[in-house]
Amino acid sequence: MAQKIVTVAYPGDVYPAQTAVREIAAQIGFEPGACEEIVLVVTELATNLIRHAGGGNLILAPVLENGRSGIQIESHDNGPGLMSVDTIFADGYSTASGPGYGLGTVNRLMDELDLAAGGAQREGAHISCRRWVREFANPVKAFSIGVASRQHPLMPVNGDSFVVKQWEQSALVAVIDGLGHGQEAHQAAEIARQYVEGHFTSSLASIFLGVSRACVASRGVVMGVARFDRPLSKLTFASLGNVEGRVFNSSQPVTLQVKRGILGHTHKLPIVNEQRWDPESVFVLYSDGLSSRWQWSDFNFDNESSSRIAQELLLKHGRKEDDATVIVVKRAI
Repeated sequence: MAQKIVTVAYPGDVYPAQTAVREIAAQIGFEPGACEEIVLVVTELATNLIRHAGGGNLILAPVLENGRSGIQIESHDNGPGLMSVDTIFADGYSTASGPGYGLGTVNRLMDELDLAAGGAQREGAHISCRRWVREFANPVKAFSIGVASRQHPLMPVNGDSFVVKQWEQSALVAVIDGLGHGQEAHQAAEIARQYVEGHFTSSLASIFLGVSRACVASRGVVMGVARFDRPLSKLTFASLGNVEGRVFNSSQPVTLQVKRGILGHTHKLPIVNEQRWDPESVFVLYSDGLSSRWQWSDFNFDNESSSRIAQELLLKHGRKEDDATVIVVKRAI
């Protein structure tokens, strides 16, 4: 299947671009719903070319990498470039008439997004994005995962959020803490949660970058993410901010590094830790609403379920003046 180049200069050029990408995406193997999301991405990119750059080209191409099939969409323009890369990812931003939802939408709906802004060199903007076909067998519940979460006692909504995903013999969990409390913290955490939910198979570095872009117009979040791969006996962990992860019952001591920062304020990348995952290990991920002043030996958790462990930790060590969330991961019995 060859790539297709679509020239976009006038509003009437948007429809041919939509038709072309829909056909290519369907041939690659994307489901109808995914095809329409990819069409939406092309619509936004084509519209941006017309509004902000006086036109340009869209290059639509199938890609095959490491056994994965996907689609790559590139947008080239000859306009003045984009002077503020961070700002353009905020929903509602625009440098011309129109709603300005372009790159926020592209960031959410595509798995990878790279941008050469041009800017002061006035070379025009080059946007390249990819999305991969997801093909999963029926999920094997290789992990027992328990969650306990509650909002600040004086607030109407929870400023924390979380993600739990299991597929094949892998799992991903995330704890997200919106800065502060209340509605604005809740909105920031929800923006981040939605991004992670849509990109859980991406690398942890890509997930953090995408969340940071998505949260530009929000109060910002801190976040910890862990991925488990049972066949490889591997735990991959990353955290930016003060969401902590701890491993217990491991045959060897495991230290998980946390990097300080706020997603949405700067596009700082976390330290990605890769550790061996022992079958008997227990992993605990929690926001700073849970005190760190506890040890596994303080409890008799040996025969308890993941859900029960999470509930007990939150009950006994949750801070009264904060939102709090705990996730516990064990092997499935």
